[in-house]
Amino acid sequence: MAENGRTGNVDDPAVRAAVHSAVEMVRNGDKVGIGSGRASTAFINALGQLVQQGLAAQCVAASEGSDNLARSLGIPLIELGEDVELDIIVDGADEVAPNLDLIKGWGGALVRERIVASVAKRRVVMVSPEKLVKTLGERGRIPVEIIPLARGCVSRQLKRLSLVPTLRLNKDGTPFVSDNHNLTLDCALTAPLRDPAAARELEARLLKIPGVVETGLFLDWVDTVLVGRPDGTVDVLERRQRGNA
Repeated sequence: MAENGRTGNVDDPAVRAAVHSAVEMVRNGDKVGIGSGRASTAFINALGQLVQQGLAAQCVAASEGSDNLARSLGIPLIELGEDVELDIIVDGADEVAPNLDLIKGWGGALVRERIVASVAKRRVVMVSPEKLVKTLGERGRIPVEIIPLARGCVSRQLKRLSLVPTLRLNKDGTPFVSDNHNLTLDCALTAPLRDPAAARELEARLLKIPGVVETGLFLDWVDTVLVGRPDGTVDVLERRQRGNA
């Protein structure tokens, strides 16, 4: 059924190509995790059209925005109960390293994306070519979601790790608040991370800081990366076994 799916309202032909390939991976009867962001929005639109055509799929959304969009399109949504296992999660990413380590979270849903993905048999990410980097941190910041009370002490600890934290703001200048009612510190690096080992060391140090809920370093996380190209072709990058760097 998936070959009839469309990719929603996305101007970027590379994103459209990646979304089309992702939709083709969804099978009748699948339980699907859906992420957030531009590519995920296009994926939800495409999946919604398939559901309207008769595809049987149930979904768990990783953000309130994605949840609302899915509901508006008639996509059946289920709770993430203890007995729920998802066949696949489809999401976007902000950076993809050669070993398929990722930076995610520029859209603000990194905690819920991590939770939903934890029960998925297969994890798929859709990106356009500019998201591919030689090493993580080339394109910019690493998001860190924090408990509001801990903002000051976490910022101090981040600076000791040679990071430059900036509180994420909405367009009106108010603090961005995640769906979990937390704040996000966008952490600039003095230089990109030198290698996968450096990314793992930084992740471990960040997660030890009291008040840090989650980081945007998604390491050993994805199974398949779909890289859409402007000509409509898609490069499929596979991690043979999750956990290999």
